[in-house]
Amino acid sequence: MTGPAGLRRVGVMGGTFDPIHYGHLVTAEAARAGFGLERVIFVPAGRPPHKEPRAVSDPEHRYLMVVLATITNPHFEVSRVDIERPGLSYTVDTIRELRARLGGDTELYFITGADAMLEILHWKDGDTLLGMCHFIAATRPGFVLSKVEERLGEAWVRHRDRVHFLQVPALAISSTDIRARVREGRPIRYLLPDAVAHYIAKTGLYREVP
Repeated sequence: MTGPAGLRRVGVMGGTFDPIHYGHLVTAEAARAGFGLERVIFVPAGRPPHKEPRAVSDPEHRYLMVVLATITNPHFEVSRVDIERPGLSYTVDTIRELRARLGGDTELYFITGADAMLEILHWKDGDTLLGMCHFIAATRPGFVLSKVEERLGEAWVRHRDRVHFLQVPALAISSTDIRARVREGRPIRYLLPDAVAHYIAKTGLYREVP
């Protein structure tokens, strides 16, 4: 689909995805439908800058789980851009590379949580990043939007037209909880796609503390 001046709208959902779960998928689909996105590109981080390398599963495992989780949705695709780029995976570098690959007729919409928006100025080149793409901040009922305005301060004034809020179902699902459940032998069914659950069981992921 196209936006202003005929620009194609493409969503980008970055993350560690360790593992990907229904919270990610519901948010991506809600953003696609709500903002008329042509597609959503999932970008598993190669080396998340905020986590110790040994505490994160191998990038290939995380990439394959995202492929399995998204394969039934024709509007979802998975990119290896972060996995193949050396060094730490910073969002500003991801957006810069995707813009170069997709061309000037594409407007990118980065999909993230509203809580992450509160910290975006602490991301690498955060203020620059705010000017490079649109942001879709997924919120749960009860989230106070003014928190983002207050935290961003002058950056909010400059980039407010690029930040959009989207309320999604309050799914209290987290990758951290899923990893703990696997480690403790508790069920994970209905928290993530069956294909991903089978992959976790087959590979033995998360059975031991990193």
